[in-house]
Amino acid sequence: MSDQDKLGRLRAKYGDIPGGVIFDPAFKRVADLQFKGGDKRVWPWANVATLLDAPYRPDVPDLPDFGDLDVALVGVPMDLGVTNRAGARLGPRAVRAIERIGPYEHVLRMVPAADARVADIGDVPFRSRFSLEDCHEDIEAFFKKIVAAGVIPLAVGGDHSITGSILKAVGEKRPVGMLHIDAHCDTSGVYEGSKFHHGGPFRKAVLDGVLDPERTIQIGIRGGAEFLWEFSYESGMTVIHAEEVTGLGVPAIIEKAREVLGTGPVYVSFDVDSLDPAFAPGTGTPEIGGLTSREVLEILRGLNGLDVVGGDVVEVAPQYDATSNTAHAAAQVLFDIFCMSVTALQARRGL
Repeated sequence: MSDQDKLGRLRAKYGDIPGGVIFDPAFKRVADLQFKGGDKRVWPWANVATLLDAPYRPDVPDLPDFGDLDVALVGVPMDLGVTNRAGARLGPRAVRAIERIGPYEHVLRMVPAADARVADIGDVPFRSRFSLEDCHEDIEAFFKKIVAAGVIPLAVGGDHSITGSILKAVGEKRPVGMLHIDAHCDTSGVYEGSKFHHGGPFRKAVLDGVLDPERTIQIGIRGGAEFLWEFSYESGMTVIHAEEVTGLGVPAIIEKAREVLGTGPVYVSFDVDSLDPAFAPGTGTPEIGGLTSREVLEILRGLNGLDVVGGDVVEVAPQYDATSNTAHAAAQVLFDIFCMSVTALQARRGL
């Protein structure tokens, strides 16, 4: 360094201090979550793995105040509704195993865990590993308990059928809008006697009166199942195909999404198969020609400020992924939805 005066000032300030000493107030809030005295950082590979490294609180659902939480992270390890490759029941465990997501969101400049009380409350307790219908009753009942406590639920699936029953909880008192990022619209009908499969939760949610189709935008849609999605168009959902993203550009998609979603309550649902298999091979119904992980994160960050009342990340099937990239992408998206939820929570509290 040619400026010896500047070098002297840097040496005086930083030369003999431990790495845990951070001066910038914004960065210090992050450091306070990571350093436990001096320069000893939290070991990301140690102790019990939890979603987003949040405290593990399986006791919370049995407490009268629901642990005084603001946000509950929930595993939903159920994939009885898949139409192709099974395995998403292992998604919550795979996402929990991902280290070093957060605690700082560098684009939004947020430290969400410092601004909200959050915990991983474990998995939905299921009565049966065999009955799809019973599983959906259990999901709906469990999430209604979370919502009734005034807590924002963020789920990790599991196949995408779980979202229909979660919407029965978050949309019970008024239909919600939805930011839906996926390769498939998931608005088909009953198949082979089942109304709960992962290809149709959003038709059912609209017909159940818990999802407002005119405040729903579906981004990343592509593939040979397009003929199944006429309900999306007839009901008034806005569909943006993956092939349109390059031409429109992400800023235009963000603007359109804000126009569609408006100021009302919004649920965020992210299917990892929205990503191209190059980024997320570990999923049950991969579709070539998908979004990049950077595009998805740009969309979510650009939509921070929506009135988010819940969200999920689904269809992680780790046995098809030799690199863990799929679970890593899912964990990062979960973190950004967590940021969106905290921003919405602060807005509702007038902060």
